[in-house]
Amino acid sequence: MKHSAGTLLYRTGDAGIEALLVHASGNYNRRAPWSLPKGEPDGDESFPEAAARETREETGLEVDPATLTPLGEVLYRKTRKTVHAFAAPAPAGCEPRCASWEVDQAAFLPLAEARERIHPDLAVFLDRLEALLSNGDEVDAGRPR
Repeated sequence: MKHSAGTLLYRTGDAGIEALLVHASGNYNRRAPWSLPKGEPDGDESFPEAAARETREETGLEVDPATLTPLGEVLYRKTRKTVHAFAAPAPAGCEPRCASWEVDQAAFLPLAEARERIHPDLAVFLDRLEALLSNGDEVDAGRPR
C-alpha cells in the first residue's frame, strides 16, 4: 500500500481561517481538484518529515516537522493510497509560490472555498482543522494546548 504525507498550513485573519492548497500542473489536471502539498516519504523519512519536505518543494514555504500537529489519515477511495496530514500555522507574512513543476497554483483559500476546490476524499482534513481551532486548540509548536 502506498502512503503520502502532507501539510495543511493555515492562517487566520479578517476572512477567518484560510488553508493552503495546491493544484497539480498539466493539461490532464486542468479540471482536477486541489490538494494539500503532499507526497511519498523518501527512504526512512517519517511522515512529518515528508510532509514538511513536500510543502517546501511544492510551495517554497519552510515548515519544521517538529511543529506539526497530526490530523489523522484518509484513504483515497480510487487509488487506495493512504494520506497522512498534519496542521501548522503558516509562517507570519508568508506567501506560497509554485516552487515545483508539480503544481501550477498555490494559494491560501477561505475554508468555504477550500471545501469547494479540494479533492472530496481530503475534505475531512479541513473539517478536522476547523474542529481543532474552534475548540480553542490553536496549534502552537506542533501540539494543541
